[in-house]
Amino acid sequence: MYRHFRTISTIGVKAARYSTQPIRDLRTSNLVPLIEVTKLKFASEAIHLRVVHETLKAKGVVQLALGFSDEKSIYLQRLITNLNKSHGHGLPITHSTECGWFWDVRPSLSSFQSHGHQARSETMSRFDWHTDCSYEECPPRYFALQVIQPDRCGGGTLSVLNVDRLLALLSPFAQKWLSSHNYKITVPPEFVKEAGEQYISGNLLAVKPEGKSGSELRFRDDITIPLTPNAAKALDELKEILYGDGAEEWTIHLEPKSLPQGSIILMDNRRWLHSRNEVKDPNRHLRRVRWGARPFGSRSA
Repeated sequence: MYRHFRTISTIGVKAARYSTQPIRDLRTSNLVPLIEVTKLKFASEAIHLRVVHETLKAKGVVQLALGFSDEKSIYLQRLITNLNKSHGHGLPITHSTECGWFWDVRPSLSSFQSHGHQARSETMSRFDWHTDCSYEECPPRYFALQVIQPDRCGGGTLSVLNVDRLLALLSPFAQKWLSSHNYKITVPPEFVKEAGEQYISGNLLAVKPEGKSGSELRFRDDITIPLTPNAAKALDELKEILYGDGAEEWTIHLEPKSLPQGSIILMDNRRWLHSRNEVKDPNRHLRRVRWGARPFGSRSA
C-alpha cells in the first residue's frame, strides 16, 4: 500500500496535518472523490499522477486536501505540468494579455487584475451557473481552485452540477437547438486577448451518443445571446431548469467548512457547471488555473 496517499472514498480516513479539521469532515458528497495529499513530492510521483488523472477522467471532479502549507501553489503548478508530461493534459492557458497561468480570485474595490475591468469573480456578488471561458473558441477542459483563505463569514459556497444530470431534464427540442450554432457569446473586456476580439458564435451543447456519458456544455447567461427564436426558447428552458427547482436535486453545495485552507477542487469545465453564492468575507482568497484548451465538443486527455 502506498502509505502517504489515500483516496478517502475507497481506502480510509487519516487526519490532514495542514487542515485543522479531520479529513472525514471534508466529505460533502460521494459524487466528489476526496484525496489526501500529505507531501509536496507527490506532484511528481507516477502513482499519484495516475490516480488524479483517472479519477478526474472518470468523475469529472476531484477534491484534494493538502497536508502541508503551500500558499504559492507549488504543488498545483507541478501537478498540472506533470499531468501534461505523463497523461497528455494540455498546459495552462493565460487568463488575459496581462495575467498568466494563475489568477488570484478575491474581492477588490480598486485594483483589478486585467485591463482595468473587474471580473465577476473579483466581486462579492453571487455568480450564477456557468462554465469558465465559454467565450473562447477553445475553452479549457479543466480548471482548479485552491483555497488560500476560505470565507470565514459563511458565504462563498461553491455549487456544482453535472451536465449529464442536467441533460436528462432537458427536452429533445432544447437539446437540438442548444446544439445548433445559433448563439453569440460576448468576450468580457477583462478577458480580451486580441484587439477586436469581441465575441464568438457557436453551439452551447455537445451531446454524446445515446447511452454514453460525457456530454459537454458551455454557458454563461449574462454574455450569451440567442440568434433565432428557437435558440431563444431552448435557452429559456435551460435557464428555467437551472434557476428553478429542477436542478436542485442534483446540485452539490461545497460550503467553506468542507473547503478549508489547503483544499483544491479540480473540475472538468465541460462536464460540470459551477456557481457561487454571495461572498461575505472581504478577505476570501482563491487561486485559479485553467488548462487543456481544445475546440468545444472535442475530447482530449
